Amino acid sequence: MRRQDPPRFAASTLIPLQNPVFRSIWTATQISSLGWLVQSVAISWLMATISASDLMVALVQAASTLPAFFLSILAGAIADSFSRRGVMLAGHCLIALASTALALSVGLGFVSPWLILGLSFLAGCGFALNDPAWHASVGDILEKRDIPAAVTLMSVGYNVVRSIGPALGGVILAMLGPLTAFGLAALSDLVPLSAVLRSKWRVRSSPLPRERMTTAIHDGMRFTAISSEIRVAIVRATLFGLSSISILALLPLLVRDQLAGGPIVYGVLLAGFGTGAFIAGIGNSYLRRITSQNRLITLASVACATCCLLLALTSSVAVAAIALAIGGAGWVVTWTETDVCVQLASPRWVVGRTLSIYYALTYGGMAAGSWIWGAVAQNYSLTWALEGAAAALLLVAAVGKLLPVRLWEESDQGAFDFRPPELALDLKPRSGPIVIKVEYSIPEENIAEFLSCMRERRRVQSRAGARDWTLQRDLQKPMLWTETFRTPTWTDYLRLNHRLTVTDREVGERLAALQVGDSPPRLSLSIERSTSPAPGSQVQPVPFVSRP
Repeated sequence: MRRQDPPRFAASTLIPLQNPVFRSIWTATQISSLGWLVQSVAISWLMATISASDLMVALVQAASTLPAFFLSILAGAIADSFSRRGVMLAGHCLIALASTALALSVGLGFVSPWLILGLSFLAGCGFALNDPAWHASVGDILEKRDIPAAVTLMSVGYNVVRSIGPALGGVILAMLGPLTAFGLAALSDLVPLSAVLRSKWRVRSSPLPRERMTTAIHDGMRFTAISSEIRVAIVRATLFGLSSISILALLPLLVRDQLAGGPIVYGVLLAGFGTGAFIAGIGNSYLRRITSQNRLITLASVACATCCLLLALTSSVAVAAIALAIGGAGWVVTWTETDVCVQLASPRWVVGRTLSIYYALTYGGMAAGSWIWGAVAQNYSLTWALEGAAAALLLVAAVGKLLPVRLWEESDQGAFDFRPPELALDLKPRSGPIVIKVEYSIPEENIAEFLSCMRERRRVQSRAGARDWTLQRDLQKPMLWTETFRTPTWTDYLRLNHRLTVTDREVGERLAALQVGDSPPRLSLSIERSTSPAPGSQVQPVPFVSRP
């Protein structure tokens, strides 16, 4: 399978904004993100002032990211099975509800550490619903060639806001108090709701009935486990999130204890983090042209390790701001590259699920990292926590040698038009199990290449839904090879073929070219039938006759 050179995907970052639907939702998302960042500054600082526990402060990050670990896989299956637009609306409703409740509780003077964590968790549930649906919708709204630019633009947009939001949050918090910050956040959450309600985009509908949630989740997890590109990207991103979240989770403690600052300093340092991320995002296309994707992600981990080490050693606000700019650059590069890798390696039928698994594990890593580094800071020291995180990030960079992120595939992930074969039996949608056999006649000189193609064929068929895949060679006719697999029902067989992409079909074409003669491989379909008696049926027992 051919690989796409990075320059082909180095499209202008602003091209996706020419699409009115993407532009509307993207702009509304930045406004909502601005309100969320203002609220995050207020939440973190409020927790630091009402709780003496370093662990409770660090858990603010965990509370907002942990729901993605528990709910994202389900949310991804929902996004692939139902309207992604509707899922986005539901997610934004939860976020707006959490922000409104927090603003009211602060206004009424009823604030406690556990209430803050609970409402942060509720908002995290909203993000867990919205994020897979929104990111999966990018491929529906835009052409595939614009996806890398769109993902970069989404990261850049967020980090532009990040460079403004924290500083603005610090100013609002210092001058107007937390109630104003929470009120503005609640109002900003209404903007994406309005944008999604106004926007509509075309989504290719499946002619097959909707999958059950358990089946959809199982198929998504199987596809992710079989796809090496997605699997490696998720492992690298999870390890990075586990280590790099220390920068944001421990920053309030750094400001309070090591720099002896207040909310203004906290906002300024977060602005430094966002500025570094913004610069790296703008230059991301250039960086892709001059170095490989794997090396870029490795250097990003080293940049975040440098950030942690500098933060552990400095008591200067200026040095801390520079360190955070370096960390912000590494942060946005890693998340952009791994997100794009998962997007481009996923066909449209499963992209919501692969992205949700990616978010579940990476957010789970960040939630665990927030707890780990917070516990280290509380039981040992802040310096130990930051230095430990720096060492962990260097190990993550070294993992790049063992698990390199592969370049993007030059493949068409669109579905292939499939016409089901004519049958002599009248099958129902749930009739099954179905046994599929494909016979090949392969000469001796083509066997090595045939087996190589079959390894790819097994991966392609299995991740699309094939069960019990096997390959047999006839002992009496050695040129005859038989590929066999099963699907639980006739609908599952149709769904498998609708899932195969144009690129997947090319594997079958290469196998057909290895055959003797011009005839295509012979396909046979069967339905299994059990000889066991049906439940409740009356079966006459076979009498036992003794022999003399």
